[in-house]
Amino acid sequence: MTQLEAAKKGIITDEMKEVARHECVSPEQIREGIASGKIVIPFNPNHKGLKPCGIGKGLSTKVNANIGTSDKYPDLSPELAKAKTAMEAGADAIMDLSTGGNIKSIRKTIISEINVPLGTVPIYEAGVMAQNKNGSVIEFTVDELFEIIEEQAEQGVDFITVHCGLTLEGVERLRCEGRITDIVSRGGAFITGWMIKNEKQNPLYEHFDRLLKIAKKYDVTLSLGDGLRPGCIADATDRAQIQELITLGELVQESWKQGVQVMVEGPGHVPLDQIQANVQLQKRICHEAPFYVLGPLVTDIAAGYDHIAGAIGGAIAAAAGADFLCYVTPAEHLGLPTQEDVREGVIASKIAAHAADIVKGIPGARERDLKMARARKNLDWEAQLSFAIDPERARSYRDLKNPSDVKTCTMCGKFCAMDIVAKYLGKSRSDC
Repeated sequence: MTQLEAAKKGIITDEMKEVARHECVSPEQIREGIASGKIVIPFNPNHKGLKPCGIGKGLSTKVNANIGTSDKYPDLSPELAKAKTAMEAGADAIMDLSTGGNIKSIRKTIISEINVPLGTVPIYEAGVMAQNKNGSVIEFTVDELFEIIEEQAEQGVDFITVHCGLTLEGVERLRCEGRITDIVSRGGAFITGWMIKNEKQNPLYEHFDRLLKIAKKYDVTLSLGDGLRPGCIADATDRAQIQELITLGELVQESWKQGVQVMVEGPGHVPLDQIQANVQLQKRICHEAPFYVLGPLVTDIAAGYDHIAGAIGGAIAAAAGADFLCYVTPAEHLGLPTQEDVREGVIASKIAAHAADIVKGIPGARERDLKMARARKNLDWEAQLSFAIDPERARSYRDLKNPSDVKTCTMCGKFCAMDIVAKYLGKSRSDC
């Protein structure tokens, strides 16, 4: 029985109870959210040692970190270190996007080493297999693609990105759109190439029932990918993107009918003035299914600092109702990220998520900031460091620039406003 099937029957699972405890809400609220499709718990029973994580309406905004090998860097060790660094920095989920080395073995090891939900993009493995076997990433059969999906589910993958909404009609729409960057989704490019070469409909759309059977069997959450997401802000919110979103909304309902948990992926590159509208469109068209956004990046010229561009967009998107942020690292658009890039990307997205949670009224979010404010008022450095999103970075700056016996900091020293005002008012705010 899937989490969705249980919720619809009025059953509160152990996973729902654990999510409720973590989110400081009632188990019944979680059950109701899952039953309505507004919350998902990506939890494949074959992923041993997994901590349940809830994503959706009324819950804290979650952050995903992408890791994975490439054909140029096929070694697992650095990617495993990145996964662990991401979790230490606060990532709520990991996606393995490996395209180099022994992908099956790599995924098996990652599943065994992490205790947060793991996501994949099965079309990547299908493309790599086709390239190695037939010399082209699009030379795979429908059966081969679905065999890979089931194998990944059986291994313990908790959620999969599947580009089911990218259809032949969508490709024709794209041809007439006049986009600058056409298709920037790797999975979307694979599917498009396959459809054009074979002159057939997207197998993930045409055989959606087959996909649902696999997802239901292993309680894998479907993450309906946006193969036509905009790759630059000039392409944002165009007809091709919205047509795919309309199709995804229909597939959301089909998934729910079969007891399969589902969330929807979103753009991409979106200017500031279109982010809220994009979130509202998704929530309306997809019946408030959880929304998983990449960034979104609010400018195209932040190369080397795209984690900042993504955090700006992520904060606005999450405040508007997005539920799940896919991090962006400083290496985005430039190359495979380092371990430090991964850490920077997670922290940037965690800041964005927390800023949005304050606005959403998520339990504990505003209270954490209040605790930090009081600690600053009282010049309580240990408390300040403990409340920081990145205590390690905060402590390194504190230790680097300040002698251990200094009450204030070297930014203001004896001219510290907090110290002066506290002295002359004769009390701290916490005394009130």
